[in-house]
Amino acid sequence: MVTGAFGYTGRYITARLLESGRSVRTLTGHPNRPNPFGDRVAVAAFDFEDRRKLVGHLRGATTLYNTYWVRFPRGDVTSSGPLRTARPSSTRPRMPGCAGSST
Repeated sequence: MVTGAFGYTGRYITARLLESGRSVRTLTGHPNRPNPFGDRVAVAAFDFEDRRKLVGHLRGATTLYNTYWVRFPRGDVTSSGPLRTARPSSTRPRMPGCAGSST
């Protein structure tokens, strides 16, 4: 799962994953944007306020490459929205390379 697979950073991560034979899904704030990867990337609109939908989109993913971040509040979008929705069930790192990390 790559958040923002059509954005600047996500595009490069997605290309590398596809080149290595991995399947890729994306959560994006711009689901109607042209998909440069065609049918090789499954697209879903992210909605951090709907936890059930978010969990459904993430189900089955083994790794999450998160390129989403909020620099400045804009309208109803703030950096605390995704954090409030995420509420991890454990503090144990779930991603490779995060062992010992406080993130």
